[in-house]
Amino acid sequence: MSIEVYRDAWGVPHLRAADPDELAFAQGRVTARDRAWQLEVERHRAQGSSAAFLGAAELGWDAFARRARLADTARRCFDRLRETDAPTAAWVRAYVDGVNDGLAEGAGRAPEFARTGLAPGRWEPWTPLAVWLSTHILFAGFPTKLWRDEVARRLGEEWTELFATDGPGTAGSNGWVVAGGRTASGAALVAGDPHRFIEAPGVYQQIRLACPAYDVVGLAVPGVPGLAHFGHTGPVAWAITNAMADYQDLYRERLRMLPDGTVEALGPDGWAPAAAHRETIEVAGADPVEIEVIETPRGPVITDPDGDAAGGREALALRYPPRVTGELGFGVLPALLRARTVADVDAALDGWVEPVNVVQAADTGGGLLHRVAGHVPVRDRANSLRIVPAWDPAHAWADAPAPLPRAEVRGHAVMANARGLAAPLGVEFAPPHRAARIDTLLGASAAWTPETTAAIHTDTDNPSAARLLEAVRRAGEGLSPAGAGVRERLLAWDRRMDADSLDAGLYAAVRGAVVRRLAAHEAFAALREPAPYPELFRPWLALGPRVALALETLLVTGPVPAGDVDRIVREALDETGAGEPPAAWGVTHRLAPWQALPDPDDHRWPGLGGDHDCVLSTSSVPGWTDRSARASAARYVWDLADRERSRWIVPFGASGVPGDPHHRDQLPLWLRGELAPVTTDWQDLTKEQG
Repeated sequence: MSIEVYRDAWGVPHLRAADPDELAFAQGRVTARDRAWQLEVERHRAQGSSAAFLGAAELGWDAFARRARLADTARRCFDRLRETDAPTAAWVRAYVDGVNDGLAEGAGRAPEFARTGLAPGRWEPWTPLAVWLSTHILFAGFPTKLWRDEVARRLGEEWTELFATDGPGTAGSNGWVVAGGRTASGAALVAGDPHRFIEAPGVYQQIRLACPAYDVVGLAVPGVPGLAHFGHTGPVAWAITNAMADYQDLYRERLRMLPDGTVEALGPDGWAPAAAHRETIEVAGADPVEIEVIETPRGPVITDPDGDAAGGREALALRYPPRVTGELGFGVLPALLRARTVADVDAALDGWVEPVNVVQAADTGGGLLHRVAGHVPVRDRANSLRIVPAWDPAHAWADAPAPLPRAEVRGHAVMANARGLAAPLGVEFAPPHRAARIDTLLGASAAWTPETTAAIHTDTDNPSAARLLEAVRRAGEGLSPAGAGVRERLLAWDRRMDADSLDAGLYAAVRGAVVRRLAAHEAFAALREPAPYPELFRPWLALGPRVALALETLLVTGPVPAGDVDRIVREALDETGAGEPPAAWGVTHRLAPWQALPDPDDHRWPGLGGDHDCVLSTSSVPGWTDRSARASAARYVWDLADRERSRWIVPFGASGVPGDPHHRDQLPLWLRGELAPVTTDWQDLTKEQG
């Protein structure tokens, strides 16, 4: 083979090979060597077998992955890819071959394998598709429909969209493109940062892929070939954010078992056969668990059917595009690597399926792109709002997907999950704060550089504080002296959520007290009972987090009377004033990354600035915890004038191996909001031997 592996000063792999398939093999192999533990965790999660070595805590996910048929859907999609696009299927297979070639060596370097007794397994050609599905199946936030259903049933139909917000469990991002007329170089800049649940090692892998057909730097998803989300080929660069589109549906199914043991489901044309079998989930340290796996003509059943097997049971089925169409859009991946212009990126993205993204791109010829990419089914509006009855023909999907919006870029364009370009495709979007703030910041200059635009990433202004501060302003009467002192400080606060800010810590304490009191109000009593759905969906169904994320709305509308809201704010001010003075925001607002094996030394994770609605988006659950599980999973600035002036950073490092020099060497820069250089001159890289 012609493969060469180089590393930059941060340990980022730069790969060179004679052709795309050899390069895919190299990408798979180097990823397995650097991140064997991460890859094997993702493979097992996609197959629903992670509890076998991680224990009972993963049982809920494994049951969902199996019931949702993630691995089987990946097999179907790979079979379809092999039939319709054999070169791409061979390219994916080459990546898998590389993973399998490097896993043993990578596992030997990763202590987690010995700690859990896990032996590295074997990847199948469809495994990268399964990893992609597993990573993104919750992106569209279908559990929100469970919440809306509970609100309508318990609180009343008029309050169904009361809690509408960028809800728990969804993924967001910031992104912006600046046209050449507004940069110092005269060439465009593409920048941003994806917000995801932070995982250690990180969910994005910095990498360079070079062969005679292309030379691309970008951020890969470990376990998946190519650079789906963020890349710079030299002539063109692209980036995405979550479009917040609604493209998954939940159907209420009626099931019955026949005397011969087969299962039927009630559909628009009456009772029809449903596929059913049982699977066993192995659980480390506990007995195996057997689950029923059922699939109706609408889709896989994702909840335990309740009721009598013979007399009729009810359950929920999930309908999602790859399961219906057998398409995942992987043919886009090699096309993006070959792209030379925004027209190439645009044409490639016509084949994208999941997740549905807003895409921005720019090229060296002055071309700009701002569009939505993905598959959004056309169906009844009720499908987007609630659980719908499987037997009603009104809720079927049309044969063709919805048309995808696009917009012209004038000077600059921003994407930050807010209602805007993708509005016709969704129901709930992020509040407009991040998008509006980035737009304002970009409007302040016409000479942007990679260095100056990178500063936008770290902006800590918190526009969502305005409504609570207005309520604090109204609360002038009846406060204790200590409460009045808290009020005075907050009204003088600059609204910045800096890690070292005592006033930001004070604001967070008052906000938490308001959220707890609102959630405890008798108006929400009916929503405090646990919902009858799997624990996996609890983040979407817990009242406290819902109140926290919808606080702006609940302060001015909803079932809690205005007088009670004012009283709650006064009580929160008094409570905060009577207690110990709150610490600086970063003392309690600390990083809380997900790790397959929890870290016993949890207290070493650092404090953070920012907040949910800041451009520096670091989400917590006010009223319950200030810890931040979601933040920037990467940051980047792509420079179309000179790729070597581009910048990037990830929260930890290039290596997933504890003790490796590049395991967490980027964390200090990430915390300071700095970016590492993108090095593309091979003379400045170190060739790896062997």
